[in-house]
Amino acid sequence: MKRHLISAADLSRDDAVLILDTAEELARLADRPIKKLPTLRGRTVVNLFFEDSTRTRISFEAAAKRLSADVINFSAKGSSVSKGESLKDTALTLEAMGADAVVIRHHASGAPHRLATSGWINGAVVNAGDGTHEHPTQALLDAFTIRRHLSPDGSGAGQDLAGRRITIVGDVLHSRVARSNVHLLSTLGAEVTLVAPPTLVPFGVESWPCEVSYDLDAVVGKTDAVMMLRVQRERMNAAFFPTEREYARRYGLDGDRMARMPEHAIVMHPGPMNRGMEITAEVADSDRCTAVEQVANGVSTRMAVLYLLLGGNESAVAAARTEESK
Repeated sequence: MKRHLISAADLSRDDAVLILDTAEELARLADRPIKKLPTLRGRTVVNLFFEDSTRTRISFEAAAKRLSADVINFSAKGSSVSKGESLKDTALTLEAMGADAVVIRHHASGAPHRLATSGWINGAVVNAGDGTHEHPTQALLDAFTIRRHLSPDGSGAGQDLAGRRITIVGDVLHSRVARSNVHLLSTLGAEVTLVAPPTLVPFGVESWPCEVSYDLDAVVGKTDAVMMLRVQRERMNAAFFPTEREYARRYGLDGDRMARMPEHAIVMHPGPMNRGMEITAEVADSDRCTAVEQVANGVSTRMAVLYLLLGGNESAVAAARTEESK
């Protein structure tokens, strides 16, 4: 792996499979009564969040703590940032505190890349979501979830997603999750199709490694996983579709559409959900929906990312397991 994780496009197939395999190993350890491992003891991980988040921040915090790292949570609200401090000055402060890794979520696309290439800090930088650009660890946990469900042995260790058909539906224009998933899933060999209203398809999407459709009913019957995206009203400054009811009718996943999916196919959602809009309560609460499982898988996947970026290796996982079993 590279020194930082800024974009899913930076990962090779081997990088991605290594992360997923490491996450699988760590997920098995998480079933033990004592969940903490000593592998990152003495390391400091800073969660630097300039944008509100619950799931992602808590997930990274849990991941770092289970690896015995020291965690510093930095929120822009109520901090020097709200008084006008720049990203550079904040980064220099974190460097002075000895941060080994900085997990950053920022409203500006490109902020994690700026932090990683500026020379302001020496630690690893992990992109936890930047503007409408990317969210690579979400794509990794999604791939982890898909691989687990679609592999014969329930883990998929060592395998990619070659030949699998994944459909991503909804507000692609504002979705960093969609961008990261298209890059990562295609790298892993999957065939990705985006489904959205024409107004919510990004400019330049023809250069992405995926197909585009405007008809959900035409593709739902031949997909292995359907990933429903939240309609991001907070990022919308115009009318992108006539009404919420019309959007739900054409692009929402309800019981009838789910019934037309192949028996093995799963329904995914990165959360939080707009129930009744992109997904009905019937689908969200069904056994085929992996939304809650994705949250749990996020901790294991982010443990793997931090572990590998901060100098971990495959043999260290086995050593940690041996130590915990003593």
